[in-house]
Amino acid sequence: MTDLLPAVHQPVPQTWPSLVAPRSNPVRRAGALAAIRMVAKDLPVSIVLDNRRYGNGGPTMLVHRSGPFLDRLGQDAGSGFGEAYLAGDWDPEPGTDLADLLVPFAERFSNEETRHLLPRWAQSLRWLVTKSQPADQENDRAGARENVSRHYDLSNAMFSEFLDPTLTYSAAYFGGDPLADLGSASYDELTPAQLRKLDAILDAAGVRSGSRVLDIGCGWASLAIRAAQRGAWVTAITIASQQALLAQRRIADAGVSDRVQVALRDYRDQIGEFDAVLSVEMIEAVGEKYWPVYFDAIERRLAPDGVAVVQAIVMPHERMLATRNTFTWVQKYIFPGGLIPSVKVIKQVTNQHTGLHTQVLRSLGPDYARTLRIWRNRFIEQWPNIATLGFDDTFCRMWEFYLAYSEAGFRAGYLDDVQLLLTRR
Repeated sequence: MTDLLPAVHQPVPQTWPSLVAPRSNPVRRAGALAAIRMVAKDLPVSIVLDNRRYGNGGPTMLVHRSGPFLDRLGQDAGSGFGEAYLAGDWDPEPGTDLADLLVPFAERFSNEETRHLLPRWAQSLRWLVTKSQPADQENDRAGARENVSRHYDLSNAMFSEFLDPTLTYSAAYFGGDPLADLGSASYDELTPAQLRKLDAILDAAGVRSGSRVLDIGCGWASLAIRAAQRGAWVTAITIASQQALLAQRRIADAGVSDRVQVALRDYRDQIGEFDAVLSVEMIEAVGEKYWPVYFDAIERRLAPDGVAVVQAIVMPHERMLATRNTFTWVQKYIFPGGLIPSVKVIKQVTNQHTGLHTQVLRSLGPDYARTLRIWRNRFIEQWPNIATLGFDDTFCRMWEFYLAYSEAGFRAGYLDDVQLLLTRR
């Protein structure tokens, strides 16, 4: 728990209407409490609720408002736990790191034998408290632009406060054992690790002087700048308008405007032929319906001897299948319209819909956990500056939970981040 916020937080209802406590339902509340008891008995955590302690010790979660907490869980299994944190219904015990508390839950999901938090009979009732992704998050051209803008156009200044100077918003590549001494992860080590990641992608794609490069979902242009510094000609595309403006400014500041063109363009509308097509952690925003379109677009843009490198956050295939039609907290508050694929489904899609062969080059899951820890520490450290941009304490809790929740997923192995090489079969 950060000391930036009071022990019991209360969001402003007018600003956060989705966090208004749901109407109490005794049946749902009893069901949520029963689920907590079942989950806690097998986990190395402690949940203190109504002066009773559930669990087997370990990191402790303090429930401040048991009624709203149980009502949220009973109403929406996908978002209720995270919403309860945003609303201030619970906090980690003082001195307990939020990600450390969430890791045992993520480990339960990542373990083949204990992947489901609830027993099988209780899983059959999940449909009662599980919501589907809303139709307005469809990733057609208009919907994709709206979904992406809601995250990446939040505030360039906000992202600049916690990302490293390269403004690279994806897993860094530390090498060694990134999870060793995680508590001492330093902001100073982030830029070298991000540059190592960028270089690994460019090396795998064979980018050199004269290469024609397409960067799909270019972010704030760190990869495009790095490629241009090798002498490549780069087309960098994004559908986030504010992001594109800052990317252009950063390219000019780097002195490579003559080699990089930034376009506000959907990947489906790109034309031309390229020696290398690069796309870093963009597939997660594509949506399952459009995965074949995405990989077909990559293939159509490749020169006959060209190669593509895609860096993708992935999850176990069975979990992807189980959750692909549910509306999660991350989709509701962080990445609307998003869905994390599996390596298996990526290979299936590329085999069935393209002439591309997909090879896993490396895994950066532990590296992402360290990256996220550094981002979260920096976000908290810089919160006074971020708050002046017009964000409130509930927003702080939302991003702290998002970064800790993600870190826990990568630490547990429930999530991974892979660099994939795609070549013509």
